[in-house]
Amino acid sequence: MSFDLHSGETLGVIGKNGVGKSTLLRVLAGIIAPDTGKVVVHRPGLRISLISIGAGFVPFLSGRENAVLNGMMLGATKKEILSRMDEIVAFSELNGFFDEPVNTYSTGMRARLGFSVAFHLNPDVILLDEVLGVGDEAFRKKSTAAMKERIRSDKTVVLVSHNVPLLREVCNRVIWIEDGITQAQGSVQDVLGA
Repeated sequence: MSFDLHSGETLGVIGKNGVGKSTLLRVLAGIIAPDTGKVVVHRPGLRISLISIGAGFVPFLSGRENAVLNGMMLGATKKEILSRMDEIVAFSELNGFFDEPVNTYSTGMRARLGFSVAFHLNPDVILLDEVLGVGDEAFRKKSTAAMKERIRSDKTVVLVSHNVPLLREVCNRVIWIEDGITQAQGSVQDVLGA
């Protein structure tokens, strides 16, 4: 597959489960290297944040400790993370659980923690892996509204989602992947129609 991602653009990625959408995000985040080809970044030093369910948590560490660790893995300094910790804690709504080990968290609680950390570090590029469709209804609405606001503020976003109304609302372009190959890319209307 080959495509460009432009500054300030929201790019949707669609396809059946297992076709390579999450793998693509991991390649873009620099977590794994592509088997062939390359990723070319024209602005070195970009802070790229992959927001995915439970990505990178150490189970025996607390939510607070994982927030620091995750933030540092995203390229933030410890000082920067600590200066935003109150915002991260408040947005996550984990309250007393924030200082408990992450292995005591439910999947929804892990999603809250991961989203809150990545969102509040304000990266240059945000990679969203179906994270807006998880958690309880209230947090889902809150995180979706916050992400829509961030998208509208000219952030560069790659959004993997099966939520067609959301894709229509926030994306500038869409890429359709099947079996690790781009089937179509272009306007939201044309690609979703195909």
